[in-house]
Amino acid sequence: MKGESNVKIINEMRLDFPAISENEGFARMVVSGFMLPLNPTMEELADVKTAVSEAVTNAIVHGYGGRRGTVRLHGAYTTENLLYIDVIDKGRGIADIESARQPFFTTAEGEERSGMGFTVMESFMDQVEVKSALGEGTTVRLIKRVDQREAALPRRS
Repeated sequence: MKGESNVKIINEMRLDFPAISENEGFARMVVSGFMLPLNPTMEELADVKTAVSEAVTNAIVHGYGGRRGTVRLHGAYTTENLLYIDVIDKGRGIADIESARQPFFTTAEGEERSGMGFTVMESFMDQVEVKSALGEGTTVRLIKRVDQREAALPRRS
């Protein structure tokens, strides 16, 4: 979006919610509703919802680790049929992003965690970007191209 002069944002949303596990399903439903004007296929919708679930769960479990905090969900879609979903926390941050993106890596020792969060996100999205700083938090950007088809709702010009 930044630096791409001919790409325009058609719509965007932002939602802040407490970092509690009950809100993972809420985030999935919000993203579903936000995507509807793009007239997504069921597969596209399921892919994005699954990736959002993983990102939100990572923010809650690893970012805050049971402490109080807020997760921010920011979404936008563009004239280039790209959907961007950012999942942002102000938690612990990730010490080694490259290691964290490896299958089976987890910092939740002793818990029933598979360490497949980033692998799942990457398998369902076209692109996953991760920015993090220790003690400052993490932003996971999920990017998906939604196939061009007649939109369910008219788009603004």
